[in-house]
Amino acid sequence: MAELPKIISVDDHVIEPATVWSDRLPAKYHETAPRIVRAPVNEMTFVGGKFTAIPGAPGDEGAPVDWWFYENLRRPLTRLDTAVGFTRDEVTLTGITYDEMRQGSYKIPERLDDMDVNHVEASMCYPTFPRFCGQTFSEANDKELALLCVQAYNDWMVEEWCGGSDGRLIPLTIVPLWDPNLAAAEVERNAARGVTAVCFSEIPSNLGLPSIHDANGHWLPFFQACNDTEMSINMHIGSGSKMPSTSADAPAAVGSTLTFANCCFSMVDWLLSGHLETFPNLKLSYAEGQVGWIPYILERADTVWEENRGWGGISETVTRPPSELFAEHIYGCFFDDKFGMKSIADVGVDNVTFETDYPHSDSTWPHTAKVAQEQTEGLTDLQRYKVLRGNAIDLLRLEGFRAADAELVASLS
Repeated sequence: MAELPKIISVDDHVIEPATVWSDRLPAKYHETAPRIVRAPVNEMTFVGGKFTAIPGAPGDEGAPVDWWFYENLRRPLTRLDTAVGFTRDEVTLTGITYDEMRQGSYKIPERLDDMDVNHVEASMCYPTFPRFCGQTFSEANDKELALLCVQAYNDWMVEEWCGGSDGRLIPLTIVPLWDPNLAAAEVERNAARGVTAVCFSEIPSNLGLPSIHDANGHWLPFFQACNDTEMSINMHIGSGSKMPSTSADAPAAVGSTLTFANCCFSMVDWLLSGHLETFPNLKLSYAEGQVGWIPYILERADTVWEENRGWGGISETVTRPPSELFAEHIYGCFFDDKFGMKSIADVGVDNVTFETDYPHSDSTWPHTAKVAQEQTEGLTDLQRYKVLRGNAIDLLRLEGFRAADAELVASLS
């Protein structure tokens, strides 16, 4: 087996520094835009995937915690946001400050150092305060301010977070979800400066937005912009603000076991939507959903397409087998899926990417090289290269890395 290739992770996370918005927005918004306030916690619960948290007044008794204040939202930073450096038993909803978290969570030099320790060359990071596809701003009351917040986040992401990393941090942007025309404009604005990835909701109807099947073509301007600019659409589990479970009284471990389900449902949505034929340049990526379930879903979708399309509402919109559409358009992502790696030929070796999930509680940091070696045991050298690195280069059009790898790829082929 050749030396383990340096990893390109397509799913990590960033804790936004305290001044992302205050440094970029007009002064008139400084009392309502996102800002950090240090205060103790009076009450905090986490139910149904959402915080209910109440800060004390600054100066009250109790350990200080850093809170995001935005309009009426009060959202504390917690160990669950930035779990690396804590033991598993210490990863709780306990509030923390920037000083207490691992500094690579929000500082560029320290992040690059932690990537070096972790055998990771490049990383793409999903948001934290805006949530996985910018839901925080979509839910805001003042949409003029919310749009400015989206643009400010993207400016910080491109110019500062990634701009100071010598290409090792890959920009992932958000859009104003409440307006597909504004979303399209933001895609085009960022594509013009080299961005190749944007966040979207796995199931937008869970956010109270139209589904991708909307008869009025609600999302078409956004999809068209992504198609025209070759901007990959990246969907993280939970980007519909609703995690799968079986019942309201099921323990959290039930939902944690089923986290892949939203990716599964979303992928079927897309395969049977007709959009992948209408927009031939679209690339979709699912973060943290693992991949072992994909072969069966493709088998089932192909059967439905062949046997049931007459009454299934897809006879005129989906003209090719879903498995073919998957192979051309969709990427799965994993960090813990030995079964998926045993089924790599059925999943599609060109459709699988890898993640480290830094700094979340599932993160394999600082042992990712060992985990990647074990997870990909049994793959050929070329398959391993594609899964850990090459497919991310294709998905995100990382031409600098592609050129640097040309000799290695030739030797493995």
